[in-house]
Parts: sequence; C-alpha cells; structure tokens
Amino acid sequence: MVESEPKAAKKASGRVALGYAKPNSYEELRAVLASGTLHFPKRLRQVAIFLWQHPGEVALGTIVQVAEKAGVQPSTLVRFAQIFGYAGFSDFQALFKAHVKASWPDAPGGEGGGRPIMDDSNPDLHFLKGLVAASQASLARIGESFDADRFAAMIDILAGADLVYLVGSKRAFPVTAYLSLTLSQQGVRNVLVDNVGSAALDQIGCIGTGDAVLAVSFSPYNSITPDLVAIAHERNARIVTITDSTFSPLVPLSDAWVEVVESEFGGFRSLAASLAAGMALVHGVVARRAG
Repeated sequence: MVESEPKAAKKASGRVALGYAKPNSYEELRAVLASGTLHFPKRLRQVAIFLWQHPGEVALGTIVQVAEKAGVQPSTLVRFAQIFGYAGFSDFQALFKAHVKASWPDAPGGEGGGRPIMDDSNPDLHFLKGLVAASQASLARIGESFDADRFAAMIDILAGADLVYLVGSKRAFPVTAYLSLTLSQQGVRNVLVDNVGSAALDQIGCIGTGDAVLAVSFSPYNSITPDLVAIAHERNARIVTITDSTFSPLVPLSDAWVEVVESEFGGFRSLAASLAAGMALVHGVVARRAG
C-alpha cells in the first residue's frame, strides 16, 4: 500500500501537467486527443490513430484482437490506457463500449462494415455485401460527427481561389482525380497534381498566393502528400483537407479540414464517404461562385 500511493500520485500529477483530467466518455477522450497537447512516441501514436478511427472494433474486440489490428503489442494498449488514468485496458475499453452501444440505432452497418448475411452458395456476393455494408457505415458516420462549420469554411476558401490544386496519392488519388474531373466539368479551373513523370514537386511549385489546395490523405500518412502540401503552405497558398484523424500531418498546415473515416471489409476500405464529402464540396464551390 505504501508503494502504490506514490505511483498513483505520479500518474495523477502527470495528467495535471498535461492539462487534462481522466476522460469519462469517448467524446471527452476524443477532445483530449484533438487538443494537440499530447505528443506520443511512435507506437502510442499508432494506437491513438487506431482508437480514433475504429471505436467499434476497440469496443467489441479482446485486447489481443485490438492489439493485432492496431499493429502493436497488448502491453502497449495497457500503457496507453494508463496514461489516461485507467488501471488497465478493460476499464479504458468501457468508454468505447458505451459510445458504440449509444450509436447502434443510427449505424446499422456497424463499425468496420458490420456482419452482413452470409451467403454460403456465393462467396463473391457475400464479399460484395460486406463492401456495401462498409460503405454504408462510412456514410452513416458522416451524419454523426461531421463539422459543418469547417466544411463551410473549406467551400469559401476554394470558391475564392484563382486556381485549385488537388493533391492526393495512393488510395486518395481516385478521390482527387474524380473531383478534378467534376470541377473541370463545372468550369472551375484546377490542376490535378498527379505526379506523372515524378513531376509532382514541379506541379505544386507553380502555386501562387491566390491559389488554394484541396488535399486528401488517409493513414498511415506515408505518401508524398504532406511534402507537397508543406510546399504550398510555404508559398502562402490556402489549404483545405479531407483526412481521417486529427493526427494527420496535414492538419497543422490546413486553414480548414474535415474528418472522414472510411470503414473496411476484408482488408479493403471504402471510398464512399470521401467521395460524397468531396462531391458536396464541389457543389458548394460551384454554388458560391454562381451566387
């Protein structure tokens, strides 16, 4: 008992030093993570991103299952929970269970695409159902937590730009490519930074102060996109971003950003919510300019 009290006091003082108290709900935990006051080492940051994006999987999985999906050891999850004043992962997991239970009526697909009806006679159809359920879950999540004020700010920035640069690579590239096409069809001048011939740095290097960047980026954030956006930021261009967590390296560079988290099924992630948000963004830009 004599030894446990100093340990508890040390944990409490650590939380006070960071400027936050023990979160009592998933929403409070998200607020702390989004505050930008915490700077995690690599593995704990990896945990934070996974918890942010997949609350349903955290709520319903065992510590071993969650650790495997997050790509860390179970002990890392315990250490993460203790940072926030919890004795272990099971106590910390209760925040996620309460959050998911409250959202069940509004998210029929469930986190991660849910569990679609099995079709033993046609495994391809079963996989299709899983992908559709993942898309539905992604779209449903937009209705729960989408920031309308930030979205309106993004529209205003893009509508006032002389030229819109679209930046996205790897999985995000299909989104920026389609948005570029749609903007062109609506008469909005834009440049798709496609990196053909390894020319992305030259393409973004032409950006001016009256231009704006629409960037799309998803974890693990290891593409060329952050470097390109950093160049645009240095040249005083306005930047708006669609990304999947507050831990994205694009967030500190952005004038406005919105969070879009895509569910997955069988190792494949949907792009439905990202495309929906992007198309709504294009519609808003066209409407602002026409008005």
